[in-house]
Amino acid sequence: MQITDVRIRKINEEGKMKAIVSVTFDQEFVVHDIKIIEGQNGLFIAMPSRKMGEGDFRDIAHPLTSETRAKIRDAILEAYDAMAEQQEEENSDSVQF
Repeated sequence: MQITDVRIRKINEEGKMKAIVSVTFDQEFVVHDIKIIEGQNGLFIAMPSRKMGEGDFRDIAHPLTSETRAKIRDAILEAYDAMAEQQEEENSDSVQF
């Protein structure tokens, strides 16, 4: 299984949730609504989930192994960092004195 596309649909400057991401696998299967969240120890990903009963949340889709989770996390955060860097460059280019 290869990650063939990572699309960041929304980036927030404010709040703990930084972005919403879609990841495509083998150009055949996509998982939408993966969240990038700022935690106490840095950025982490949260898989798509649904609210169950008393306020508990349960993942709708998730990796079965820690190696797969790390692979997905690394691809997402790499794409997020590249997009954030690009936005920062665009913002600094548009500032005029």
